[in-house]
Amino acid sequence: MSTKKIFILLPDGVGLRNFAFTDFYTKGKDIMTLDLIFWNNTPFNLSKMGYGEIKLQQKRTSLFLEVLKNARNGIELNCNIRKAKDNVYDSYRFPYSYVTVKSSLKSYIVRFLIQLFDSEKGLKTVRNLIKKTERKTSFYSESYELLKIQKPALVFCTNQRISLAIAPLLAAQDLKIPTATFIFSWDNLPKGTMVVETDYYFVWSFHMKKELLYYYPYIKENQIVITGTPQFENHFQLNNIIDREVFFNQNGLDIQKKYICYSGDDVTTSPYDPDYLLDLIQAIRNLNKKGNQLGIIFRRCPVDFSTRFNTILQENKDIVVAIEPRWDKIGEGWNTILPTKEDSILQLNIIAYTELVVNLGSSMVFDYAAHKKPCAFMNYNPDKLSYNWSVEKIYNFIHFRSMPNDAVVWLNSPDEIADKIEMMLSKETQKVIENAQEWFGKINQHPAQEASKRIWEGIAKIC
Repeated sequence: MSTKKIFILLPDGVGLRNFAFTDFYTKGKDIMTLDLIFWNNTPFNLSKMGYGEIKLQQKRTSLFLEVLKNARNGIELNCNIRKAKDNVYDSYRFPYSYVTVKSSLKSYIVRFLIQLFDSEKGLKTVRNLIKKTERKTSFYSESYELLKIQKPALVFCTNQRISLAIAPLLAAQDLKIPTATFIFSWDNLPKGTMVVETDYYFVWSFHMKKELLYYYPYIKENQIVITGTPQFENHFQLNNIIDREVFFNQNGLDIQKKYICYSGDDVTTSPYDPDYLLDLIQAIRNLNKKGNQLGIIFRRCPVDFSTRFNTILQENKDIVVAIEPRWDKIGEGWNTILPTKEDSILQLNIIAYTELVVNLGSSMVFDYAAHKKPCAFMNYNPDKLSYNWSVEKIYNFIHFRSMPNDAVVWLNSPDEIADKIEMMLSKETQKVIENAQEWFGKINQHPAQEASKRIWEGIAKIC
């Protein structure tokens, strides 16, 4: 059997968790004879892990491409509103910036282009203009020459929403090299975040396939491969769970206590996360007064480096222990904060040694469902609510409409948190856990631990 050279295009760090820090490469060798090359735009040195690697030379996209990308996003959201007759898509828009002359000019041009091309036909014009623009860049020419020499059997992009990936993928297509992209998150498609256009699209589930066909009618059914995502595979590698006493000692936990995980969100999604954490702390204090021995493990969102929790954590050390995610902060942008393999193992152990998770609408519900443990969603507005955020806005997002009834425990006010946590510590949440697992199966193809295998089977079929 001849060796196939596969290029895994990493336009940013989000693909590292799925494709570099899992058993993705190992499982690929079981399916086909391959030469795996990471076409790497991250600061992470993958050659140290024994992987073949070619560094991308392009670090930034042009201002014009960013303008066109943002215009495409705005037009897509407008088209979705008209198609679905639903204004929820407005909530996915990022606010325009007018802080500097440059940002103001960029915002005015984007708004003008949206107005000029605001139709399905206009959207196609913008998509073609993006391709035409990128084919004229030196980055396209460099990618073309590299691919012509390397002759990979496939270029597989790990993220559909990064504009830096457009030129390399166009170069591959112009050389008749098959291209594919992976839809990297469960909530991406309704947001109009598709930037790249490839020959094949790898999706998490049949549900995501239907979304892809709905939002992007130019994509045909035979271009879509259902695989699941590798991001949940670590939950089935139980040999990575360390001894309970060792884990508790390493992280300053009380071996006599049962712990609840509070999983944080980023500042934009949940600006009132500290308030929710404080309400949970008070509820745990009340439960402990009744004779319980409970504590909280706080796992912040890996891309949240704010100081907003500091005072609460300092003043409540007897209840809550912060275990910091093991991500590397290389730059200031969220996409320059890189996951590590160690963090996947850390997350697995946190879940193994906590009874349940509490958060605001996080996909951690699926991580806990994989371990047959329940999740509670915060579902009330804090007293000091800002005019541009509400919990109703969060749970109205399209991806929550896939949820079965009672797949989580809803915490509808601070006053009911204690009672519901107490209920969740009993066996009364078995039905909630079953519903969460049903939701997990709808969102991510099962068996969840075979996602990498299915991706490689899809790649092998294409090649």
